[in-house]
Amino acid sequence: MPPGAIHREGVLLGLKVAIVCSWLNQYGGAERVLAAVHEMYPEAPIYTSIFWPKALPPAFQKWDVRPSFLNRLPWIHRHHQWFLPLYPYAFDQLDLSGYDLVLSVSSAFAHGVVTGPKTLHVCYCLTPARFLWDYPHYVAREGLNRLARLVIPLFVYNLRLWDRVAADRVDHFLAISGAVQQRIQKFYHCSAEVIYPPVDVERFSPSSERGDYYLIASRLVPYKRIDLAVKAFNQLGLPLWVVGDGRDRRALESMAASNVRFLGRVSDVELERHLSGCRAFVFPGEEDFGIAQLEAQAAGRPVIAYAGGGALETVREGQTGLLFREPTPESLAETVRRFENIRFDPLAIREHAQRFSRAVFQQKLADFVRQKYDQHAGVGAGSGS
Repeated sequence: MPPGAIHREGVLLGLKVAIVCSWLNQYGGAERVLAAVHEMYPEAPIYTSIFWPKALPPAFQKWDVRPSFLNRLPWIHRHHQWFLPLYPYAFDQLDLSGYDLVLSVSSAFAHGVVTGPKTLHVCYCLTPARFLWDYPHYVAREGLNRLARLVIPLFVYNLRLWDRVAADRVDHFLAISGAVQQRIQKFYHCSAEVIYPPVDVERFSPSSERGDYYLIASRLVPYKRIDLAVKAFNQLGLPLWVVGDGRDRRALESMAASNVRFLGRVSDVELERHLSGCRAFVFPGEEDFGIAQLEAQAAGRPVIAYAGGGALETVREGQTGLLFREPTPESLAETVRRFENIRFDPLAIREHAQRFSRAVFQQKLADFVRQKYDQHAGVGAGSGS
């Protein structure tokens, strides 16, 4: 397709498009991004390493998903980490010949697909793989057993080499935050523009009433640092509600005082109600972006977050929430005490969240792809290819 192709709401028409993602065996922030990209290109097949429909929303089961040979291996859907050395082979073997545009949504490996010389490959990078490029911290926060600590280093080095070379297969990187943009530059030696991931702002609405409980909504896994919040609220004696489940739940419950309630998994409707009614949303871990705390802001609720990662770009100190500076229960507790004496405007908080809406994300991505494809097609036409 030549430059100046017809567009629908900014999306190029007439292109043969493929979407690639790392894996589809759980539902979280990466899958929400994927859904927003697929909504832009609903006819595009989705290539991935593994696909486990029962772990995903019903809508995903209607997509044209094309998993790799790994999908046939036993135990891989529940334990995909066991098979990490095989992922480069899986993505190398995906057949993406004949596509004009490949959009990869990658937290590991997916950016490494091989495309033809006439194909434009844009990677929306959630992060360079943490288990490769931040291995010591990854091991510490994941609580790996001794066997895993002995085995994983045996293949991390070669995977890191492959990952670095694979980055050169991408024509243009996009990053979900400034923190990820810096990691792409450091580890891949590639520049990247930042487009913030989509938040379903319209799902939430502010409430004029402020509840008496603080809220966490998260997977209960080590790197989320829910333990910091539990210990802080044990000191404070204030009510903390924890929505979500995960392998840390039993340990967290055992350390929690009676003012900390664990609600487990809840429906979307229940979560929306909890968010709109909470006193504040607590975000104790360091995330590359952190969609959950922007959902809270979409509901007009202030956020108390650790001052690191995406929170530095999405929480306005004193306007949409407060940041605590040290990853300790004491620092968080002191910030909560300070928060108790501050009033926040729910409508102003929601207005801030709208800057990160699904529509804004899709428009910025469409504009970026259109610009780069017009340049790409122009170069191809000029070179006679």
